[in-house]
Parts: sequence; C-alpha cells; structure tokens
Amino acid sequence: MRRTVFDEDHEAFRQTLRAFIEAEVVPVYDEWFEAGQVPREFYYKLAELGLFGINVPEEFGGAGLDTHKFEAIQYEETARAGVNFGGSGVHVLLALPYIKMLATDEQKKRYLEKFVSAEEMWALAMTEPGTGSDLAGMKTTAKLSEDGTHYVLNGSKTFITGGVHADRVIVCARTSAPTAEDRRFGISLFAVDTKSEGYSIGRKLDKLGLKTSDTAELAFVDVKVPVEDLLGEENKGFYYLGSNLPSERWGIAYGAYAQAKAAVRFAKEYVQERTVFGKTVASFQNTKFELAACQAEVDAAEAVADRALEALDAGELTAAEAASAKLFNTEVAHRVIDKCLQLHGGYGFMNEYPIARLYADNRVNRIYGGTSEVMKMIIAKDMGL
Repeated sequence: MRRTVFDEDHEAFRQTLRAFIEAEVVPVYDEWFEAGQVPREFYYKLAELGLFGINVPEEFGGAGLDTHKFEAIQYEETARAGVNFGGSGVHVLLALPYIKMLATDEQKKRYLEKFVSAEEMWALAMTEPGTGSDLAGMKTTAKLSEDGTHYVLNGSKTFITGGVHADRVIVCARTSAPTAEDRRFGISLFAVDTKSEGYSIGRKLDKLGLKTSDTAELAFVDVKVPVEDLLGEENKGFYYLGSNLPSERWGIAYGAYAQAKAAVRFAKEYVQERTVFGKTVASFQNTKFELAACQAEVDAAEAVADRALEALDAGELTAAEAASAKLFNTEVAHRVIDKCLQLHGGYGFMNEYPIARLYADNRVNRIYGGTSEVMKMIIAKDMGL
C-alpha cells in the first residue's frame, strides 16, 4: 500500500540524509562502535545539515516547522544503514520540547541558538540509582539559597543518554517534600550547565547495545544553579514530564518499526547471497515463510507508526495511544529481528553484521520510556479496567 504520511519535501530530505549517512557515517561507524561513542565534532555536522533546527522557531535560527516527520525519516534512514547518531536523539526529541514549552523568552534567547548550532548539546536526567520508573521517589535535591539567587543541587543520576557529551542537562530534582495527598509534588526542572563546579560525570556505562550512544552516571555536589535556569514553575516538574511522554514513546515506537524494517532488508539480502547445500538460503520454503511473516508484521507496525505520527503532529496523540503504539511496535521488532538473525545462522551472532548490532540495540526498546508492563497498565486503565 502506498504511504501517504510523507510528501515531496520529506522525500527530498530523505535522499539528502541517506547520502550524508553513506558519506559521513558508514565509513567510520566501526571506529565509533569500538570507541563507544560518536565524536563530539560529529554533532556540528548534524547541525550544519539542519537536523537540530527543524522544530526551532526561525527567530532563533531554526526552520520554524512543527512536525515530527523529519525525525521519523531519520529513524528509518539510520536503521536502514545500521547506524545511529549517538545522543543527538535526546537533544531533539526529549530536551527540545521542554525548552519550547517551559523556557521564558529570555531563556530561549540564551538556549536555542546554541542548541541549533550544536554549541550546546542537551540531555535529560531523570532516572536515579534505586528509583527506576518511580520518578516520585527521586532523592536528588535543589535547595534555594538564602539570598534567592541560586539553587544548590545535590544527588546523582544514572542511565543518562548523551550524558558524556552534554553541555546542558535538564535535571529533575526535589525542591519541596511530597505531600500526603500527592507524592509527585515538589519536583522541579533545571537547565544545568555541565561546566558548573561540583558537577561531574561518573562512569560511561557499558551497555548491551546502542554502543555509539554515550550513556553516563552524573553526580552533583553543591552545584550552584542560577534561578534563571529553572524551567517552568517550581514543584511542577513531574507534571511537565508527563506531558512529553507521548512524544517520547512515539519515538521509541517509530524507531522500533524502523529497526524491524531494516532487519527484514538485512536478512533478505543475506539469504539471497548465502548458499547452503548448493542452494541459496532464500530458495528454501522455510526462509520464504519466515520472511513473509516478518514482512506482514512490519507492514502492520508501519501502519501503527504512521497513524501515531499523524496524531502526534495534530496534537491528538493520547497517553494510551502512545503506550499502545510503543507496546505493539517494540514487541513486533523483538520478534522480527530475532527471526531475521536466525536466518543469518552463525554469522548473525557476529558484530560485523548489522543484524547482530540491531539485535542488541533493539532490546532496550521494551525497557526505556516505560517498560512493556507499564504500557499494559496504561492501556488497561484507559480501557476502564
């Protein structure tokens, strides 16, 4: 079936991005994989390509668009090539919405031009050791100084994607104690300068997958955060976080679909070239049946991804719909990528083949942004159960 979600401008962007990936990423991607992160300088190339300014207002150097379709194409093209752009996805998909939603005019002037140019890369720090999905249980604190000029930040965060290269991090911290009626009350958001005294990067975490995406532990010891870097109103951070979850979960759902689609492509190419018992692997009935079943699942995931994309752009994607899209597409990707790896035989277990890296990268999709079990709870609640 013909897709209707993208127009000529989107497809022109796709061709530009595909050429960029082939020229600038594919030749050096193995080096990035071994290093465990992309070079900081690479983000300047993404900025020159315009990827960081698509949804930024023109007055701050952006294109002034209000759409996630260019991000969707980025998911498809990076998956197609078997690469990723490190922590840049957090910069755009997670950090930017908070800046646009919460920053004052003065803050936008300070933040956004540097955001677009990659002079300042952003990350988001929510998770803490021991809290996981229970954000209301966070222990990091930010106490207002006696003279009211700054907050004093203390605590730690973990699993922070983009945390090594970040120049600013949106840090969630307690500014007030929770109330008996609402344990989520009292959390605030701060745009913390990573050059601040007392701010430190701990371990660069060694992950199963997403090897080129720098993920770190962060620590804050009496970090002074100017009051001018408070995002939004004090104590309302938890509710701000909740408002951006549908777009975050859409991103994971779309990325999972793109990975599944890429897996079928990798497997199809492999089985057409690989011979066993004097015949190509593609000629066996089992291969045809397995890939046909995978393609059918990818077709369904694409429909779910596109529908969610259209709803997101229209401002109509609900929390339950986003949860449903994430649950369905991540589970589809899990099944499809596993089958496609199996068709590679022993070579599917070798990191030199993109299917092996894709298998490892995909696993986290059912964990971050809310586990599959949490998605089921959201959906069930929406059903009145």
